[in-house]
Amino acid sequence: MTASKRSASGAGKPAPKSKAAAGKKPAAPAKQPAAKPPAKGAASGKSPAAAKPAVPAKPAVSPKPAVTPKPEKAQVQKLPVEKTPARATLVPKLAKALKSVYKPVPPNTSRSFLDQVLFACCLENSPAAAAEKALTRLIENAFDLNEVRVTTVAELAESLQDLPDPARAALALRRALQGVFESTYSFSLEHARKHSLAHGMRTLEGLHGLSPFVVHHVASTALGGHFIPLDQGALAGLFVTGLITQQEYDTGKVSGLDRIIPKKAGIEFSSLLHQFGIDCLTNLHGTTVRKIVQAVNPAALKDRFPKRGEPLPAPNPPPPAAGKEGQKAADAARLAAEAHRPAGPQAAARPAGKTPLPPPGSGPKRTADGKTASGKTGPKPFVVKPNIGKPLTIKPPEPPPAAAAKPKPPTKPVAAGKPAGKSAAEGGKHSQQLAKRKPR
Repeated sequence: MTASKRSASGAGKPAPKSKAAAGKKPAAPAKQPAAKPPAKGAASGKSPAAAKPAVPAKPAVSPKPAVTPKPEKAQVQKLPVEKTPARATLVPKLAKALKSVYKPVPPNTSRSFLDQVLFACCLENSPAAAAEKALTRLIENAFDLNEVRVTTVAELAESLQDLPDPARAALALRRALQGVFESTYSFSLEHARKHSLAHGMRTLEGLHGLSPFVVHHVASTALGGHFIPLDQGALAGLFVTGLITQQEYDTGKVSGLDRIIPKKAGIEFSSLLHQFGIDCLTNLHGTTVRKIVQAVNPAALKDRFPKRGEPLPAPNPPPPAAGKEGQKAADAARLAAEAHRPAGPQAAARPAGKTPLPPPGSGPKRTADGKTASGKTGPKPFVVKPNIGKPLTIKPPEPPPAAAAKPKPPTKPVAAGKPAGKSAAEGGKHSQQLAKRKPR
């Protein structure tokens, strides 16, 4: 009996802890879900630490949202980029072909600096002989350059009839003289030669109305610079031969020619290219132009040369830049044009709003045939009528009245008792006798 009681009491008490386990602090019980009660057949001698903890259930995974496909970017159509022609090989061929056809015209360096500017204004898109003749006649017929400055463009164009475009040349002359007069209050630019080339270029670029051709021509002939002046004819010649692209032809800006052509041959090449440009403007389908294009670039006859009877398309300059910078540039150009506008009504176009038009519907109402509805013809024109009054009768001048004779003063009678005085004759004889006497 005693043995069974001891075994029962030992089974109800927990097992004694060892010394190592007694020295450690008891670990915090982990939060676990409530364990199920042990089965009845389980041995009571096992410790609760030996039981395996229950594995927690995994949370339910939420389904992933459906991924929307990204919209495809619109495919931008790339324009074909025009390749820059090989100028290093084509320019020497062009110079050789031009030498075989034309003769260079040496510039006249004896002119004054201002005369060089005026000659360049006449030379643009014109032959050299015609420009020389027109400028000489203009200076000989005018009293001075100030008279040319204040003359209307129509009158100047009449004296420049030798040029292909006299109106353009007349306007260029007027603007050049007006810019010189406003900058120096005289008609002289000799101070531009006394300094460096950069100072002369700034002086020319500061004159309002000068084209790039005029600036480069004067800089190369009068200042000794190295430039290739390009007018509309020269650009047409370079475009036809395939030396420049369509963009350079439209903008009028070609870079690299002064690096290919040496300085000692710059003036000669400029003169030859200018003559070739004149032929391109006046006789594009002639044998001379075709011969040069065939010698320089035969492929350009198919790509660039227009069909027979068709002119070369005019350049299409790009529109001004949009935005604030473009607006500022346009305003600055408009203000400069108004500030440097030459005198006279036909010098340059005035901006809108300067001379306002009458409001629509003003004036007398007219019928379809041009007559007024009221029948009145309007105010009569002012006509100076001749003098139709009575003729003036001019009377002959009357003779002056005869002068009245002055009465003679009465003579005093001579007294009878007094002797008469010496006469004037006797007094004269006495003075003659005294003069004959010799001095003592």
